[in-house]
Amino acid sequence: FSFSLNLEKKTKGKREKQICQVVLDHFEKQYTAELGDAWSGVRDVLTSPWCWQHALLLNRFSPCPGLESSLAVRGFHPAFPADLPYLPAAFRCYIQSPAGRFPAQKHQPGRLKEYFLLNAASLLPVLALEVKDGDDVLDLCAAPGGKSVAILQCAWPGHFHCNEYDDMRSRWLEQTIESFIPDPLINLVMVSKLDGRQIGDLKPELYDKVLVDAPCSNDRSWLFSGDLQQAVLRLMQRKELSSLQFQLLRSAIKALRPGGLLVYSTCTLSKAENSDVINLILDSCSNVMPVDISEMAKGVSQEFAFFSGTQGHELLVLPEKGRAWGPMYVAKLKKISST
Repeated sequence: FSFSLNLEKKTKGKREKQICQVVLDHFEKQYTAELGDAWSGVRDVLTSPWCWQHALLLNRFSPCPGLESSLAVRGFHPAFPADLPYLPAAFRCYIQSPAGRFPAQKHQPGRLKEYFLLNAASLLPVLALEVKDGDDVLDLCAAPGGKSVAILQCAWPGHFHCNEYDDMRSRWLEQTIESFIPDPLINLVMVSKLDGRQIGDLKPELYDKVLVDAPCSNDRSWLFSGDLQQAVLRLMQRKELSSLQFQLLRSAIKALRPGGLLVYSTCTLSKAENSDVINLILDSCSNVMPVDISEMAKGVSQEFAFFSGTQGHELLVLPEKGRAWGPMYVAKLKKISST
């Protein structure tokens, strides 16, 4: 089982884009204040896309003989240690040291992909959610579908509801699920295009686990905004995101059964969209409590760098040289009562 190095070079070439100075200046001011000395190292990684890494999440529904042994020969190793508090046997993810590129598999109708290329940090919210067979699960903001696919590598929910409000992104989500999940099982996945802020009222206390991978300032992509006007507009609207995130979380809590778990995640470093949103939820919702995830963070500290200024129920992955994962913020809550 082998891949062409030319494919790797081609993949690398696609990532070479121009930095948007307006966005970088904005980040420079904000993240110097919020991250302190850690920002300079993070900035070096975020502005150097050729050093970004991809992990390979293997698809348990499309096993490929020889793939894992081929990955081992190429220097890949498991991204997550076997002694994590929650790591299902079917969940297999590989990363390479030093960082390398790997070819993506194109979507082919009727044919399942064998692996998913993603940022390894994006799997931490899924592992924090601890989905078990038979759980009723809601992925509130599911597109483009990587975390939905990852959930299905962990367990088979009793009911799996994947929601995406945006029409174009919803089609992307459906294609992702079609690429990784076989027909007999795909029919058990419900894909909807509801406003996530209303799902809690529409489906109160129906779910054991809810993932809110919220719309956010995508630091990696925003830095390479090709359209200056779009970049400026994004920065102007950025302060409105925390209000949307708060509303999505309130809805998610309503949709969660008492005793159920909620994981909130973003791919931004922004404190306003991360800790501040979670603190506001904890202050305003007496029926949820924080759940410690420090053991998970400790278990993956060999591969991920974390910001030191977080509490036990949250973590913030900082990209750094040699470990170019993130940004990824994760927080975990438990619903303790209906009101």
